[in-house]
Amino acid sequence: MLLPLLFAFFAGFALILGFLPVGFDNRPKLQLKMDDPLEGLRPKPSAENKKKEPLDFIFLITGKLALFNRPLAVSPTGRRMYRDLRMAKSRITVEEFFLIKEILIGAFVLLVLKLNNNGELFMFWILIGFALGYMLPEFWLKARIKKIKENILKFLPDTVDLLGLCVNAGLDFMMALKYVVEKSNPTVIIDELRNMMQEINVGKPRRDALRDLAKKYELSDLSTFSRTLIQADRMGTSVIEALNILSEDMREARFRRGEAMALKAPLKMLIPLLLFIFPVVAILVAGPVFLDFFQNNPLKGLGH
Repeated sequence: MLLPLLFAFFAGFALILGFLPVGFDNRPKLQLKMDDPLEGLRPKPSAENKKKEPLDFIFLITGKLALFNRPLAVSPTGRRMYRDLRMAKSRITVEEFFLIKEILIGAFVLLVLKLNNNGELFMFWILIGFALGYMLPEFWLKARIKKIKENILKFLPDTVDLLGLCVNAGLDFMMALKYVVEKSNPTVIIDELRNMMQEINVGKPRRDALRDLAKKYELSDLSTFSRTLIQADRMGTSVIEALNILSEDMREARFRRGEAMALKAPLKMLIPLLLFIFPVVAILVAGPVFLDFFQNNPLKGLGH
């Protein structure tokens, strides 16, 4: 009964989709230009080679399907997803992220219906399929955010060092920021500083740009960096001294994080040690003893 209802739902869904106008969401959008580090290495498509590929039609269809999730995008969950997707630097929109969840939920539910033929614990497995389809994209998004935050914490002290060196050389903060952004290798923190510099150039106050950068990732080191520069700008103190102290504090914090990771390593190694190494050692040591015992059992003569 459930399978025909699912087919009827998707048929009605496709019928409504056919009446949608093609240019439903062609409103102009203001977006800062972000430099791609691989832009110079990619071949530019010519007018002759620019053909429609199957992926273009797939993206067009998924884009139209995702429009039905517009009410979900303005909900509190949608706003949280928008913040996480922006933090993860993903080009997926909130509507498309909801669509991925719905497709996975449908796929897992159909898989459960296919495998669970006897009907035992039917609702339990349906709920398991629903939970898997909903949570797998969340796990991917959280892992991507974690990786980006680790990248920021890794390269932020070096970036602050470069800013301090440029300011010590006689440049003001904005010129030093421009020089570091243009000459440094592309990293997450460099991309964020480039976006911040573009926002300042189009008229956003420096304090607001620094404050928004700290709120975006909610990292203690990045918040300290923004707060120190805002306080130096507000009090009129030397930016050079603030950057030098900040760089030293960040390096000490990174060293302490490295020590904490080193202390956690023995505990993390204990699980594979117990699961994979100890059983092999037990087989190698006790295996010949057991084989010799069963072949030459000294207890056989005790029963006669």
